[in-house]
Amino acid sequence: MECIGMMRFGKLIAAALLLSMSQSSLLAQENAVNDNVIADYFSASLNGDAGAFGHDAEIAVDDIASTREKVWALWKDAVLSHPEEKLIELDILANRKSGSWTLPSKLEPNAKMPYYYGCNLYSAINQSKKYPLFLYMHGSGDKAQEWATGINLCTNYFYTPAIYFVPQIPNAYGEYYRWAIQSKQWAWEKLLRLAFVDEHIDHNRIYFFGISEGGYGSQRLASFYADYLAGAGPMAGGEPLKNAPMENVANIAFSLRTGANDDGFGRNILTQKALEVADSLEKAHPGYYKHFIDVIPGYGHAIDYTPTTPWLAQFSRNPHPEYFYFEMYDMYGRKRETFYNLKVNEPSSSSERSCYEVKRDGNTIELNATIVRYTTTYSSGGIEMYFKKKYQNSKKGNVTIYLNEEMVDFSQPVRVVLNGKEVFNGMVGTSLKSMVESCALFYDPERLFTAAIDVDIPSGAAVATSVGAVKEVDIVDVPSGAVYDLTGRRVEGPTRPGIYIKDGKAVLVR
Repeated sequence: MECIGMMRFGKLIAAALLLSMSQSSLLAQENAVNDNVIADYFSASLNGDAGAFGHDAEIAVDDIASTREKVWALWKDAVLSHPEEKLIELDILANRKSGSWTLPSKLEPNAKMPYYYGCNLYSAINQSKKYPLFLYMHGSGDKAQEWATGINLCTNYFYTPAIYFVPQIPNAYGEYYRWAIQSKQWAWEKLLRLAFVDEHIDHNRIYFFGISEGGYGSQRLASFYADYLAGAGPMAGGEPLKNAPMENVANIAFSLRTGANDDGFGRNILTQKALEVADSLEKAHPGYYKHFIDVIPGYGHAIDYTPTTPWLAQFSRNPHPEYFYFEMYDMYGRKRETFYNLKVNEPSSSSERSCYEVKRDGNTIELNATIVRYTTTYSSGGIEMYFKKKYQNSKKGNVTIYLNEEMVDFSQPVRVVLNGKEVFNGMVGTSLKSMVESCALFYDPERLFTAAIDVDIPSGAAVATSVGAVKEVDIVDVPSGAVYDLTGRRVEGPTRPGIYIKDGKAVLVR
């Protein structure tokens, strides 16, 4: 299907009415969205009851920055007033101030997770400075001893100055002694949400890392939450890459350091495999797969832990990358539906993994949608270690691509190419709906997007969710160059009378 951007008749008719109605009057009607409406939507979102935002006012280009600031302030107020256990007040880490979060009983019964939270300074915290945040996950020994070791390392041996969140595993038995299960995902998403509204934290310098069991957890979580992270640093670990696809860690700094003699659960050979795959990905996509993966000669399970955090701390997050890859995988019974500026409304498969490769060059966005099947090629000790991947183009699905003014030029048409075929080429407007919904969806100050395009797979039907209010109407015989008709189709020199869109303006062809 060649259809591009189903532009709504209401806004186009409103554009024609501009001949007898002032622009300021029209915009005033469109933008009459009370702050309380947005605040109520955010409160509903935090309670899991939001749905779609029911208002679609256009945001004028000159008002984008101020509107984003207002929307984020309303979100921050909603988060801070939401009834839940918050982070304790920031203190010096050496003071050993601790808090506790109760994890949802439906995800893990009797789970109360204590944590240390503080900055590893031995002097006063600079109240005007933003610090990087490190989440440290301990190993699977005695949990009291592991927690004590963790706070000692974070206070005295890891990168400084930084804020550290150092939790203790709530239940030290069976599958509950895992840092990536759903109850812990709930905790990490809460941590991210609270960190983003904390004025002490640099939201583009958040890192997950850990040792042994914490190494397994941080490796899995790196692939799962890469869009929120500047880097991740598993140590003395090594996961089968089916559990932590390396493709997903484009754009973050990824460190994995394991002793060459650490053969428990195949940690050494799995780390070596991760290095081979990371090298291959970096060769295919130069500059995107930054990694520090080392199988350390002469060491077993105990290694030097100090190089990881200084290496990670060199890197900041790019929240709007020009390239990313999202393998939508199940982690302990749950899949994420969002990644960077992509939202998966309908996966391409319910049984296989849906994959989305996104490339952006100027105003052109290439989306390659596939499904992947894994075949195990090597196992050891009952653990599937190596795999072969087979891809095929998706035959169904639906996604939303969010955009902002830093990513594309909204004064020019935006192109979307799906699996090599152009499916959208048209004007995209900026809207309050996109900004409010993306704020609630990502809870990230860097991802309050101003526009969105829905793409149906594989039909190629693509819809700009807002084409924006038209600024003026020109009356012409035949406009020069390309225009877009009411269905969003590109037309070269229209011969039929009617209303068309050209360069963001309504053109009435006689």
